[in-house]
Amino acid sequence: MRHATRFLLLGAIAAVHAAAAWAANGDILERTPIATGADAAFVAERVVYESEGLRIVGFLAYPKGSAEAAARLPCVLWNRGGNREFGAITPVSFLGRAQRVTAWGYVLFASNYRGSPGSEGQDEFGGSDVDDVHNAIRVFDNLAFADRDRIGMWGHSRGGMMTYIALTKTDRIRAAVIGAGSADLERWISLRPEMDTEVAAQIVPNWKTERAQAIAARSAVRFVDRLPANVPILLVHGTADWRVDPRDSMDMARALFAIRKPVSLLLIEGADHTITERRDEYYQAAKVWMDRYVRDRGKLPDLTPHGT
Repeated sequence: MRHATRFLLLGAIAAVHAAAAWAANGDILERTPIATGADAAFVAERVVYESEGLRIVGFLAYPKGSAEAAARLPCVLWNRGGNREFGAITPVSFLGRAQRVTAWGYVLFASNYRGSPGSEGQDEFGGSDVDDVHNAIRVFDNLAFADRDRIGMWGHSRGGMMTYIALTKTDRIRAAVIGAGSADLERWISLRPEMDTEVAAQIVPNWKTERAQAIAARSAVRFVDRLPANVPILLVHGTADWRVDPRDSMDMARALFAIRKPVSLLLIEGADHTITERRDEYYQAAKVWMDRYVRDRGKLPDLTPHGT
């Protein structure tokens, strides 16, 4: 009997390892409920998903009743800012955003990229961790109530940088919102030297020997021409932001306008990096943008000079 039990246990362990080995990118490996309160109008979950052989932690929220409804809902993928532990998504920080976005009628998913608390792998600050963004898109494919053809992407700060890079590698995003997004790593480092020594030098692969290439790969002002022409981008930036210079968004708006790619720029005077003072205005602008281009599949504007 002891030998039989041992074989059963070994067989169960082997089955678990086999299932993990066969998981595809974006497959949901675990789903754990997050307490929201009895009066909450949405469901929240901690999710572990597959990304290039790594277990990545994410957070999912959707309106109550979505799982039983026949209709599929539009989706928003949130890209977090910060690096490693700093700025990582927690259940508490996620619930505040989830309450707003699910009230709009969307499914929300957010990834704690590799190297973040709970996620395997190493943070590369816009390197291979962008794969975790691509594979987070596939998470929506595994949800019966999510519309895989109506997905918007929203990134803030470093998450804006991740969004820019991700948009060059996928055709599944209908619209993007970038708040206080880093678009010029050279400027960022020149204004904040600690970003060189305390972030880039510690986590960007081959930073000392391939610094110029790493900066170019993470600076959207250098690859504006590779951003998709059919994805409208809303740029929002507070003019009192000391973490990411507002000129990053201004330069991106100017560059996108020059090559006639759909862009709108909202500068919020006196607002800080997280747009604390006028958060409602920020979220309202994002909602209007997502509703127009993601939920309603709105037609892109005519960018050729016209009119009387």
